[in-house]
Amino acid sequence: MRCWYRYLAFAFCLLMAAPVAAQQLGVAGSPILTIESNRLFAESAFGKRVAREIEADSAVLSAENRRIEAELTTEERDLTERRSEMEPDAFRVLADAFDEKVQTIRREQDEKGRLLNQKQDASRGMFFNAARPILENLMREAGAAVILERSTVFLSANISDVTDLAITRIDAILGEGPEDLPGADDQ
Repeated sequence: MRCWYRYLAFAFCLLMAAPVAAQQLGVAGSPILTIESNRLFAESAFGKRVAREIEADSAVLSAENRRIEAELTTEERDLTERRSEMEPDAFRVLADAFDEKVQTIRREQDEKGRLLNQKQDASRGMFFNAARPILENLMREAGAAVILERSTVFLSANISDVTDLAITRIDAILGEGPEDLPGADDQ
């Protein structure tokens, strides 16, 4: 009969050891962890680098758009001033050519904006692929079976959120990420 109590005590110690070990590692001892994936990306060194690059590329694109807009405004004003001196058919040809030019430029600039968005999305995907093993390790250390997106959880204890710890670990391993991010050559 005493043997049974020993096994029960041993099993109890094992059950209690996992959460204690997880807490010593700085991880909540819980079968369910939560993470804020947007914050994980945005506050990581990798995500901050991507944000800086996208912001710089966006600033260049915005400046280019303003320059083009000023040039087109000048060209339109010039065309409008010349209208009174021209035959209607000749003016129509120039006006149609100008409209086509404006539409072409708009499509090109919109495409550049789409490429920036694609670069950001691809970089985010690259980040989460690289972070996956780190998050899996964190999950194992905590004895967790799952990591859920915090925004989809109705109610949880703050201790189940491992976003800060994940950022620290990801930064230590990934840093700012690879030099050549997706879409870097497209700009």
